[in-house]
Amino acid sequence: MVHIRQLDPTASPLDYFGFELRRKREEAGLTLKQLGAILFCSGSLIGQIETTLKVPTRDFAERLDAALMTDGMFSRLVGLVLRSQLPTWFQPYADMESKATYISTYQCQVVYGLLQTKDYARALLATGQPDNLDELVAARMERQRILQREQPPLTLVVLDEAVLHRPIGGRKVMRQQLLHLLSLKNERWIRLQVLPFGVGEHVSLAGSFNVLRFDSDPDIVYTEDLISGHMTANPETIREATLRYAGLQGAALSVEDSAELIKRVLEERYGQHPGTGQRPVA
Repeated sequence: MVHIRQLDPTASPLDYFGFELRRKREEAGLTLKQLGAILFCSGSLIGQIETTLKVPTRDFAERLDAALMTDGMFSRLVGLVLRSQLPTWFQPYADMESKATYISTYQCQVVYGLLQTKDYARALLATGQPDNLDELVAARMERQRILQREQPPLTLVVLDEAVLHRPIGGRKVMRQQLLHLLSLKNERWIRLQVLPFGVGEHVSLAGSFNVLRFDSDPDIVYTEDLISGHMTANPETIREATLRYAGLQGAALSVEDSAELIKRVLEERYGQHPGTGQRPVA
């Protein structure tokens, strides 16, 4: 007799997804193999997702909704599933980030998570040697969906010039990442500035930080240390962070000049003329 693992749908979003997948599949009278054939994947993969051994992707959830005619249920649920794959200490911030009306961020080491390409994110996350790298990358890409909303948060980004020069993932990955940053120039809801090396000492030498603003909730400042993140709504901290961010914006290059600097770094360090897709001739 085949042992069928019983799931507790209240245990986690992943357990709930697997429970509902099995229930809807059985309601449709489909075996694992039959549903796999419809979704162009193996029945084994379906079984692994049903039993929480695999984490579903958004593409899988969307195809599942179409196959089982579940009116977007799995597409809505997969966001919760992927967010649950984030480190426990980071999940509260990701939840607040998804609700923010305004995001202001200064990053001195790496590109802000909402603006990372998939390959850049993978190379960055791999440095922590996680066992669930694929899931972490998928979760980071899922976070970026807030920028695709009809009314996304106004996102103000200041990147230290060092971010442009640090070759995360190697030259090819960095070329694509910088091209992606350039593609954001005309996005109405994103304002990207670069703090150049020439500024020297500045108001946030202590490190990166984010300020989140909401329509009806108190502002939040978020910072990270070596192993965790910290959020606070302390009014004095908010005031200080806001003042420092204004200083960073004032010291940074304009959006237009920042784009020109990114283009120059892209050509000089990563060997590509922006807009042509061709390597420069020496």
